[in-house]
Amino acid sequence: MGPEIAAELSGCFLRDVAAAIEAIPKDVGRRGYGVYAPAGAEDILRHLLPPSFSLLLQADTDLGNVLFGATRDLLAVPHDCVVLVNGDSPTLPTRLLVEAIEVLRAPGDRIVLGPATDGGYYLIGLKYPHRAVFSRIEWSTPSVARTTRQRAQEIAVDVTLLSEWYDIDDAETFSWLRAELGGEPGRFQGGGPAAATRAFLETVPENVW
Repeated sequence: MGPEIAAELSGCFLRDVAAAIEAIPKDVGRRGYGVYAPAGAEDILRHLLPPSFSLLLQADTDLGNVLFGATRDLLAVPHDCVVLVNGDSPTLPTRLLVEAIEVLRAPGDRIVLGPATDGGYYLIGLKYPHRAVFSRIEWSTPSVARTTRQRAQEIAVDVTLLSEWYDIDDAETFSWLRAELGGEPGRFQGGGPAAATRAFLETVPENVW
């Protein structure tokens, strides 16, 4: 689809994930953040994210350090729990975010994991900054979610699994997205509206895909 369309689409994904967070009922309680790098990219994120979102710089070449640093810093704000959400699941249902928060607010230490179809996860929620669950992980491989659960087991922290969802990584998952937004029967149903992504796809000629 080319770099320009891909970049526009990525921005739409971020808008839609942020909208899913914004749709969490106020009585549940939440505050949205955009975790980003490099320094100097703030204006881009402020253009993409709702005005209510704050920004948190986490500049590191290792994704595990970024995720741990964000968890640590957000829990220190303080917040009673942190839910880290990916930026490429535009139809992620708000109900899964609410479920993650409700699980985390139950008594005792626990971790919530939203497994993705590719073996990673679309969401991880924590009540304490456990570095172990972000350490010794082969990122961007099908073993990410499984290894994360193993790391949690090693430190004796229970993991609650949410329903599986998908992120957009390749032509196959992009076809799932188009089918879902088109109302076609498919693997995933009942997702969020993905208004920004839907509107942008309607402007792109069919022969681009």
